[in-house]
Amino acid sequence: MEMKYLDCILVPIGILTMVGYHIWLLHRIIKHPTNTIIGVNAISRRFWVHSMMEDVGKNGVLAVQTLRNNIMASTVLASTAIMLSSLIALLMTSGAGDKSASWLDLGNRSKQAYSIKYFSILVCFMAVFLLNVQSIRYYSHASILINLPFKKMYSDQHRRSLTAEYVATTVNRGSYFWSLGLRGFYFSLPLFLWIFGPIPMVVSCFVLVFMLYFLDVNVEFGLAVGISDDNICDGNEDNAELGGLK
Repeated sequence: MEMKYLDCILVPIGILTMVGYHIWLLHRIIKHPTNTIIGVNAISRRFWVHSMMEDVGKNGVLAVQTLRNNIMASTVLASTAIMLSSLIALLMTSGAGDKSASWLDLGNRSKQAYSIKYFSILVCFMAVFLLNVQSIRYYSHASILINLPFKKMYSDQHRRSLTAEYVATTVNRGSYFWSLGLRGFYFSLPLFLWIFGPIPMVVSCFVLVFMLYFLDVNVEFGLAVGISDDNICDGNEDNAELGGLK
């Protein structure tokens, strides 16, 4: 087998490993949110929003400051992504990737192959930029909505609850887009190592999935939110608890 065919075999294996893991993680988040860190954080944010909106006059500044910090974090990631996108575009136009950068590159070393590699990294960083922009959008909306005096606006408890749930959904969506943008940075590492060949790329995919599993799976703090999986799956509030994830 020629070395150039290693890209056709190992690269799809690495990408499918990453995609398969995140499909499994998404299923766990939807069906058993308290068994994942993302699910527990989403439920905790929902409780936090309700707590902040109970007394807008007292907690308004704290809520806005917290959301502003999240906006700043998303802004940093978005700025980094667009800067790296510009750098990759410069490398593509200058032809700096036409030659192999390392003896580890046992795959396809043609000019077309390097163009595909750099273009894949460029698309990844552009997606990260757009995801973080969406995160900023939702956080900006939430920073206004969270200070609504809904107790003065509505006397009906049901309407008050719906207002708080909507704000919690907005905050959670901002956090989801931020998490997806961060995952995009993680995914860019295997794509970058692909420049040095398919073997470092597929190895980094396996190592990354192994590390992400221990960061994503919750085995200790599921009871901290005080909600069981059965109540989440069977009740009518599961979309609210996950901030409209589904």
